[in-house]
This record gives sequence, structure tokens and C-alpha cells, in this order.
Amino acid sequence: MEQKGSVLMQRYEIGKLLGQGTFAKVYHARNLKNGTSVAIKVIDKVKVLKVGMIDQIKCEISVMRLVRHPHVVELYEVMASKTKIYFVMEYVKGGELFDKVSKGKLKHDDARRYFQQLVSAVDYCHSRGVCHRDLKPENLLLDENGNLKVSDFGLSALAQSKHQDGLLHTTCGTPAYVAPEVINRKGYDGIKADIWSCGVILYVLLAGFLPFRDSNLMEMYRKIGKAEFKFPNWFASDVRRLLSKILDPNPKTRISLAKIMESSWFKKGLEKHIDTNKEYKELPPLDADGVFGACENGDHIELSKPCNNLNAFDIISFSSGFDLSGLFEEKDRKTEVRFTSNKPASIIISKFEEICQSLGLKVKKKGGGLFKFEGSKEGRKGHLGFDAEIFEITPVFHLVEMKKSDGDTLEYQKLLKENVRPALKDIVWTWQGEQPQQLQNGVLQKEEPPSHSGVSEVVLHSSS
Repeated sequence: MEQKGSVLMQRYEIGKLLGQGTFAKVYHARNLKNGTSVAIKVIDKVKVLKVGMIDQIKCEISVMRLVRHPHVVELYEVMASKTKIYFVMEYVKGGELFDKVSKGKLKHDDARRYFQQLVSAVDYCHSRGVCHRDLKPENLLLDENGNLKVSDFGLSALAQSKHQDGLLHTTCGTPAYVAPEVINRKGYDGIKADIWSCGVILYVLLAGFLPFRDSNLMEMYRKIGKAEFKFPNWFASDVRRLLSKILDPNPKTRISLAKIMESSWFKKGLEKHIDTNKEYKELPPLDADGVFGACENGDHIELSKPCNNLNAFDIISFSSGFDLSGLFEEKDRKTEVRFTSNKPASIIISKFEEICQSLGLKVKKKGGGLFKFEGSKEGRKGHLGFDAEIFEITPVFHLVEMKKSDGDTLEYQKLLKENVRPALKDIVWTWQGEQPQQLQNGVLQKEEPPSHSGVSEVVLHSSS
């Protein structure tokens, strides 16, 4: 149990409790190495496993690692013990924007500045393939300088979460801020849904109350579905026009973030934001699956990159021109094969270790995502050996390249056909050249892409 004054993982001194929910508690803490303040979100692993929220936590880790922006709460590291998961995050000590709004409407210029910062953060998230899906004043924090920070990505979704129709199908978020198409449960564009939520937030900041409110939940849903709301008389005509375009019940005609940022009302007094490309260097993704692995001694788990990254230029170099089909072409039919997997690197590695044990192969890790396998028995041309290298395309999409390094080619082909390929079937998405692929939203897709199943389809509120 975390207590004030206790030391976590010999790295952080635990301070006061900042808040708590069903599955997590958030503490203030001090970094013992440099004395800086951090916030530590402590998640009960047992409770998470019991209610099937594993994917949700993994997605939150992946998302927070992807999104680094001056108006988004930063994730510094993730640690885990046998029973707990620890998110070490930026400490934002100004409290929730909700606390300000609960006292009444904000000054027009203050509301606009917060909205500008919110749109900047959400637009950046969308550029990284991340939809927040639970935007509301309670999830918007303020730092000591009064700048906004988006937090709580527990209900967020990555681009990979979309179904074949390109839409999300999980009903989530907080009812008063949820877009009509989310409530209708016919599939929705997460980007468009986030834009709606931004509009509700802007209305609340300027009015001091919600645009859609009713003691009867179903009646409130009806109002949301028809965008049935009224503007207070102090709303200026330019902001009324903008809000009417944001709170459009038809997602197809709803204004985009780009158009919002082009509006004259939005541009007024706009501050120059930090160039995120200069301020924030790219971080290697964390192995989100690792936090749920065995950790009997309670030590800090090293969740650094388990395999090599493939950036856009690497992907192109595998292909001829810009044709990604080159990823799946056979350069050497005899010795080299590739497959893709929608499993985390740790699962792929575990599967190879399992195969080695069953076949009596020795395995050596050579660094990055490279593994060398060697047969214990001598074959026609000595000991059979082959390499397997794992390349990351996204945190949950990998390319694995296998190539013979020693021994007889026919023996290698036989081992692949009769033993290795059948054993890998649970983690293989596509073997090279065997099934057509499509490039959708920057991610290779097939007929039934993996869905984000961490949130129940009937949940209409956020979980901590």
C-alpha cells in the first residue's frame, strides 16, 4: 500500500493523495534523483485483469507515449510490480479547468485562450492517429502559468482501433459531452466526435453551464441527437456561428479542426505555440504488454524498445518506389521469409521462445529485435541456424524477417514448413505474398483488423 513518505522502486518518494477512482489512485511524488515533482497514477493490476481492462491500459500507455505536446500531460515512464502498474507523469498543480467553470462562466478572452490550447493539443493528437474520446473540463488540467494540459487518455483510441468501415464502435465518454453519432452506436469517426466535445467545452467555458442538460438521461440524448440548444444572450454573433458549425449533429458536415483554426474568432489573440518537433524528441515506444507480464520481485520493469523501429523511410526502402507490396515480396525464396503480426513484440518473442523449447533449439538475443536460433543436432551441412528480426511499424504492428544463417537449405525449409510456421499461426497476420493488403490510415489492414476492446460497449462514463 502506498503511504505518504514511502519510497517507490527506490526512485520516488510518495506524497499526498491527489485523487482516486475505482481502479486507480493518483499521488504527488518527488523524484529522489533530481527533486522534481511528479504525479504517479497507481493502477490495481488485479482489478484491471478481473474486469477485462487490459487492452484499455495498454492503449493508454501506447497513446501517452505517442503524444508529446506542450498542452498534453507528459508520461515520463511506466513501472510495474506483481500487483500494481505505475504511470509516472508530469505534475500539473493548477487543478482542473472544471473547478474554474464550476464557479461560473469565464471571461471571453480566457475562454478563447483555453479553447485555442485545447484545439492545438487535440489537432496534434489526431495527427498522431490518436482520438481522445473523453474530452471534458475534468480532464483538462492547468499548470502554474494557467496553461491548459489535456489528461486522462484511458478511453482513447488509436487508428488501429477502427473497424473495416473506418469507424469506431465503442460507446464511451461522458454523456453530456458525447457526440450524437456515438450515442447512436452505428459507428463513428473518433476525430469528428472529439471536435463535437471541444464545442461543448467551449460552450461551457463561455456560458458556465452545459448546452444539453436534462434530469432525464434519455431526454438529454434526444436533445444531443438533434443538437437542440440555445445560446445565452451574451454570446457574440461570431462565436455563435462557429459553435453552430461545431455542434452540427451530422458528422459529415461538421466543421474540421483546420477550419476552426482558420476562423477569425479563433485567430484573435492567438499565441505562438511551441514547435513540438524541436522541443520534444521522439521516444521509443514502451512495451505496453510488459506491464502485465510476470513480475514476482516487485522491481522496476524495463519497458524500453524491444525491437527495431521502422519509420516511413525504412518502410519505403523495403519497397520499390512507394509500393508497399515490396514488404511482402520474396527476395530469396530459399532462405528468407517475412510475416506481419498485430501482436506486441513481447508476445512474438515469447512465441519464438516457446518454439525453441519444443524443438530443442538454442536462442541468443543479439540486441534490438535480432534473435539467432541454432539446432542442437548436426545436419547434412552442420548445425542448422537461422535469424529472426522484429521490426516495429506501430506499437501493435510488427514485421518479422526470418533468414537462414547456417546449415542445409532443404532442412531449413522443412523445419519452417512442418514446425515453425504451424507454431506461429496464432500470432501471424500475413505471410509475405499470401494475402492482399491495404494501406488504411497509415496502417496495414486486412479484412478484420484488431479492435480496441478495452471498453464495454454500454459504458457511458469514464473509469479512472
